[in-house]
Amino acid sequence: MKKIVECVPNFSEGRDMTVMGKITDEIKKVAGVELLDVDPGKDTNRTVVTFAGDPDAAVEAAFQAIKKASELIDMSKQHGAHPRMGATDVCPFVPVSGVTMEDCVEIAKKLGQRVAEELHIPVYLYEEAAASEERRSLAYIREGEYEALPEKLKKEEFKPDFGEPVFNARSGATVIGAREFLIAYNVNLNTRDVKIARKIANRIREKGRTVTNKDTGEKEQEVGTLKAVRAVGWYMADYNMAQISVNLLNYKITPLYQVFEECDKFAREFGVRVTGSELVGLIPLEAMLETGRHFLKLQDNSTGVSEKELVRIAVQSLGMAELAPFNTENKIIEYKLRKKGRLASMNLYEFADELASDSPAPGGGSVAALNGSLSAGLSAMVGNLTFGKKQYAEVKEIMADVAEKAQKLKDFFTDAIDKDTEAFDKVMAAFGLPKGTPEETEARGKAVQAATKEATLVPFSVLEKTKEAAELALIMAEKGNRNSLSDAGVAGLTASAAAEGALYNVMINLAGIEDEAFKAEISKKAVQISGEVREIAAKIKQLLYAELKIADL
Repeated sequence: MKKIVECVPNFSEGRDMTVMGKITDEIKKVAGVELLDVDPGKDTNRTVVTFAGDPDAAVEAAFQAIKKASELIDMSKQHGAHPRMGATDVCPFVPVSGVTMEDCVEIAKKLGQRVAEELHIPVYLYEEAAASEERRSLAYIREGEYEALPEKLKKEEFKPDFGEPVFNARSGATVIGAREFLIAYNVNLNTRDVKIARKIANRIREKGRTVTNKDTGEKEQEVGTLKAVRAVGWYMADYNMAQISVNLLNYKITPLYQVFEECDKFAREFGVRVTGSELVGLIPLEAMLETGRHFLKLQDNSTGVSEKELVRIAVQSLGMAELAPFNTENKIIEYKLRKKGRLASMNLYEFADELASDSPAPGGGSVAALNGSLSAGLSAMVGNLTFGKKQYAEVKEIMADVAEKAQKLKDFFTDAIDKDTEAFDKVMAAFGLPKGTPEETEARGKAVQAATKEATLVPFSVLEKTKEAAELALIMAEKGNRNSLSDAGVAGLTASAAAEGALYNVMINLAGIEDEAFKAEISKKAVQISGEVREIAAKIKQLLYAELKIADL
């Protein structure tokens, strides 16, 4: 899984877009991140910037933006409606995919240390990165705002996490941390009665509502039904409807579908209906996938369908296209960042023509990955054709599990089709570097070695996954729908072809690598894995020959 973090720095400037343009230009210069959104506010005099990408690149982009803000924003002259204490007021990192919260905490600390050391700005850590419970709260750290900093910095309890407790009059202080992805989500009601929307919001939000105890007459706080949820009810004149506006603070605690269903439950109690919902901003792919799986399970259907189908089911089930078309490429953060491979995007005719040209890439490595994708796709198909059939009731859960795993494998192999060619192109680019001087020759040699290692590891990763593909094919051959036995057999054959093809590509690339320890380790593992795949494929073939009576023909 590609490593992606989101970063949401808040800058204390919302009126001069020339200044903000220079700050966001620093983010755009960093390879490996993409600027997703810039949201300025004149009254608040604050701009919220969102970008995402590779963790190391995200740290670099954040640092360069903070540095530029320290040059352009003078906090001694800054005023606005929003609480603030620094030119870059707050800078949280958010795990999106392939990255844990612990990773984001380390990222926050890495950035905090650099900002303090190089820019001489006091840095405080908050939320998940906080060193103490009280510092988890941004409001606690920011109490008194910029104006209170000179005196607060003199107190031992307010010593910065990074940097000296010295007041920086121009830049103030910056709060850096790690938090979960916040999903802004509105649920639509078939009423304009905002009172009903507020009643529903009060019942679902974690904070809950104030109620009167019938026995004592005293006011009490009744907690809401959903954790990590903030909610209010409002009327939207543009839509001529009331909505429940939700901030979902952690979709891993309360899934998106649960918010929708809980709103619908309470809506019915008040005599109204939920008609759909609206996503504000971006959403992580996994939040959509788990929603799709949830509704498939309610229908007693297999969850081992494609990623695209899971997203479609989620959008339809939540009515997310009621108010405006739901463009997945613009709404799902991973899709905003992905660059779809040229080869994987081709149709079969185009791919075959490109393969048959005089260009050395795509070649055997890409075809090996393609075979892996075909193997996994066939296993998923057999699983879905078996799921729900009465005569296969005892393997229903196994089929769902295998189909889900096969879908993920299929996507991995499909991505590898382009990765193999891209790795080869990097090797060719390294060979094309100048070698006119001893320094250039040395640099070229290092670049060639690094690129060749990468070109080896791509097919090696394919080879590693082919064992899983072969194992799934064997399960399908043994337990799957007998009418699809031949499909399971072909899944075994294509897994075997993928493994053998990947092995060939690993070994031919190893020949050009000088690191003997690397060569020995990779070649040993590659030969071992390919042998294991051949054994599994032989079992599948033996089963097919026996059941289809091929030996008797």
